[in-house]
Amino acid sequence: MTQHQHPIGSPFSAASTAAEVVSGIDLSGKTAIVTGGHSGIGLETVRALASAGAQVIVPARDPDRAAAALADIVNVEIERLDLSDAASIIAFGQRIVDSTRPIDMLISGAGIMAALLSRDADGHESQFATNHLGHFRLTVALWPALVRSGDARVIAVSSRGHQIAGVDFDDIDFLTRPYDKWVAYGQSKTANALFALALDKRGRAAGIRALSLHPGQVLTGLARQLSEQEIAGFDARDENGNLRVDPARGMKTVQQAAATAVWAATSPQLNGLGSVYFEDCDIAAVNTAGSGRKGVAPWAADPALAERLWLVSEAMTGLSIS
Repeated sequence: MTQHQHPIGSPFSAASTAAEVVSGIDLSGKTAIVTGGHSGIGLETVRALASAGAQVIVPARDPDRAAAALADIVNVEIERLDLSDAASIIAFGQRIVDSTRPIDMLISGAGIMAALLSRDADGHESQFATNHLGHFRLTVALWPALVRSGDARVIAVSSRGHQIAGVDFDDIDFLTRPYDKWVAYGQSKTANALFALALDKRGRAAGIRALSLHPGQVLTGLARQLSEQEIAGFDARDENGNLRVDPARGMKTVQQAAATAVWAATSPQLNGLGSVYFEDCDIAAVNTAGSGRKGVAPWAADPALAERLWLVSEAMTGLSIS
């Protein structure tokens, strides 16, 4: 279990917005990459970083759609990237590395949720492949640019959904066990948190720190595969059909949901800190019996499991930062 997994007294809260978190911070001369940065929480993350002076690169499978969504934000570049396509990821990484620019912030926010069973070109279950393996490949491909920064932060956007399931190392791809879209999602989100632990161990000597987080519950395009009955089960709407906003219960606006990632990527309070999981703009406690949904599950904060996942990911992708 990571030894630093306890709150540190952030000046922000569950109700803070991304704009509030970045107020007074100067990111001029810094470059960030935000996957999923052209919609939902990612879009508000890009808006906040760019407003503080950062140059933000937004990778997108559909650059034209991304350009339309980001048209009102300055300091933004759009690059083609498909996180489900290994060749596309390597090509994107090579373009960034060849540009000789340092990457100071990598926020891995793109993903899919509760998808029906499908597999990538290598036969890996799609949620694990996109949410974890895609970002694993991306980070490895960008490694020289992150090292070039000398003070980079990699933010893995996990979810409270990680509490549904740990990583089943005996059957990650649901080859023998029955497929459950929520178990698969939970496994992929646990993988995000464990990835940050293993990455931080490998990157800290080069000034690269890695962190993971739960942004909050907000109904975005991520829920596009859910039925109205499933959405109703989350109590996401009030009796008039409007989205609930109750940050204390984890129900946030997209501006509030973007705050934790922006805080994790930019706060001076976190200088020199890594290997931890955040929620509500602070380090989360470890989830224990009786603590409800708050905090990080023990299986998502276990360095031994993180190492095991890293080695499995290297074997699955054929890639290594070494």
